Amino acid sequence: MTAPRIDTDTLRRLPKAVLHDHLDGGLRPATLVELAAEVGHRLPTTDPDELAAWYVEAANSGDLVRYIATFEHTLAVMQTREGLLRTAEEYVLDLAADGVVYGEVRYAPELNTQGALSLAEVVESVQEGLAAGMAKAAAAGTPVRVGTLLCGMRMFDRVAEAADLAVAYRDAGVVGFDIAGAEDGFPPADHLAAFEHLRRESVPFTIHAGEAYGLPSIHQAVQVCGAQRIGHGVRLTEDIVDGKLGRLASWVRDRRIALEMCPTSNLQTGCATSIAEHPITAMKDLGFRVTLNTDNRLVSGTTMTREMALLVEEAGWGVEDLRTVTVNALKSAFIPFDERTALIEDVVLPGYAAAL
Repeated sequence: MTAPRIDTDTLRRLPKAVLHDHLDGGLRPATLVELAAEVGHRLPTTDPDELAAWYVEAANSGDLVRYIATFEHTLAVMQTREGLLRTAEEYVLDLAADGVVYGEVRYAPELNTQGALSLAEVVESVQEGLAAGMAKAAAAGTPVRVGTLLCGMRMFDRVAEAADLAVAYRDAGVVGFDIAGAEDGFPPADHLAAFEHLRRESVPFTIHAGEAYGLPSIHQAVQVCGAQRIGHGVRLTEDIVDGKLGRLASWVRDRRIALEMCPTSNLQTGCATSIAEHPITAMKDLGFRVTLNTDNRLVSGTTMTREMALLVEEAGWGVEDLRTVTVNALKSAFIPFDERTALIEDVVLPGYAAAL
């Protein structure tokens, strides 16, 4: 049975939670143009609309190398305190405008030290920008809570430093940790010492796994490294046959390990063939704790409202399904239990009840 169609205005008003969204993949095109001019970086075009279209075309090319190369331009304008302050503040305001009430933003500080900034200065600048954005959003009547995930780049040698930063700034807005970058050839267990350090220091972490590489990546992330969530995880379907779950899939589902799924991004990187057949629907129906995310809003030309609309239009989702993944996200957020509960009971459930 197809769910009743939900109009875009209703979708935009629904309270949302996003756990998987990269700071350097979500700049405003106009901001990118302005900051690039200030630092003397050459862009493919200086027209904001054309630049936005260029990003989406590159992301839709099916060429993962080309997809990743688009970050050259965003990172080029995020090497100064001023660039980080502005992009972080606007990040929060854009989430608020999209109806997001809780978000976790992730980035790798090591990629922002090509100028004069130290790792600590990068983190402090981003946190200051996020705080400014949250203050402005609250003053405008659209409050949003944003926590930070610091990333280590799995193919480089500074993962331990990024983990140390997450520990150092866990009481200053950093809520967790992640490793990002190329999966194939760079298994999570290569950084086991960093994950053990985080566990000893009670810092939660997620791991990109099951996107470009299959079940061994997910197995290592969960069973060896101890990840509390999985970034993407779409290839966990390889352990599900005719609705019957294998041991790894059962472990992930039964222990409520959240899957941070990003439908549009997964299509662009070849992890799924269509929104209608994206694993998020089947895995939701099988009882996995799936969450809905944007991954990179500029690069993928998307928002949380758009991701919801695609699932409504192409996968038959209704308001109840959208509420489920939103509550799932908050249940697995890396903030204290009482704060998660308050957001669910005081903000999310009333917001969805009004839409039903």
